[in-house]
Amino acid sequence: MRIAIISDIHGNLVSFETVLKEINREKLDQIVCLGDVAAFGPQPREAIARLKSLNCPVVMGNADVELLSSPSVEITDEHARRIAKMATWGATQLSQSDLDFIRTFQPTVEVPLDGEKNLLCFHGSPRSNTEIIRATTPDEELGSILSGFYASIMVGGHTHTQMIRRFGETIVMNPGSIGLPYEFSWAKKEEVRNPPWAEYALISYEKEKLGIELRRVPVDIQAIRQAALQSTMPDAAEWAAGWR
Repeated sequence: MRIAIISDIHGNLVSFETVLKEINREKLDQIVCLGDVAAFGPQPREAIARLKSLNCPVVMGNADVELLSSPSVEITDEHARRIAKMATWGATQLSQSDLDFIRTFQPTVEVPLDGEKNLLCFHGSPRSNTEIIRATTPDEELGSILSGFYASIMVGGHTHTQMIRRFGETIVMNPGSIGLPYEFSWAKKEEVRNPPWAEYALISYEKEKLGIELRRVPVDIQAIRQAALQSTMPDAAEWAAGWR
């Protein structure tokens, strides 16, 4: 069995199409999307339409939830205000059919690999799409996060950074982000950029033989910037400037 794991597309159709072009060359049995499909990028409607065409299971991400609901409290933080403004704009770009499609997304998706092995897919963690799992999350904390859930492989998104680690008998991994990958500077710890690639993962399993690939695909950042600047997305110039 060969499974492609995609996540965090965030309305970036340019990167999404680049990854799908590569995926189409693979002999796959399944694609699973870990959510955060449309919000916070310049092409939310187009990203939803392309995902629909794949007819694959999709996990509900926190940004997907934000497209379906308005802020319930007054926002005073400037960063949170910008995020809310972009989510509101993204929701206005979607049809009722698009929003109904998002409502079909699931909290988790489980894929059997054979009679004993299984793959559990989620967004942040199995219990919350806002929870964070990193390579540096202490084992004790990770044990609490995963308590009550078991799978041979657990795969989540949300952090926009690729990761693979062992936890007991389980492999925990993150395919990274298609539409908004993050790269942090070691020299300037506050600095983060969107690098010129898209990320996803391939999982293969046959007769106890397991293969996991974390992949990066070069993308056209000029086309990504142009898509943003030609859209009516709030703060489009600032969003575009993050790609470098």
